[in-house]
Amino acid sequence: MASQRNGTLYIGVTSDLAKRAWEHKNDVVESFTKKHNVHALVWYQHFDAMPEAIKTEKQFKEWKRKWKLDLIENLNPEWRDLYDDIA
Repeated sequence: MASQRNGTLYIGVTSDLAKRAWEHKNDVVESFTKKHNVHALVWYQHFDAMPEAIKTEKQFKEWKRKWKLDLIENLNPEWRDLYDDIA
């Protein structure tokens, strides 16, 4: 998720992406995303098993910021909020 194009980024893992993205977008809980106005779902990846998702999340969190921005730019060059696609 992102606050805006090239803005603050948040990486997380969930078993219910639509629900969790809605919670972030609507500041349901006190969290990093609420504090930093991170509300746009700009990239996501589906996994069949949670251990694989958690492993990938940890790897992404170690990535350089530029790599994360490049990943988003390559797959979502307009930084369109993808929430409506999954809700």
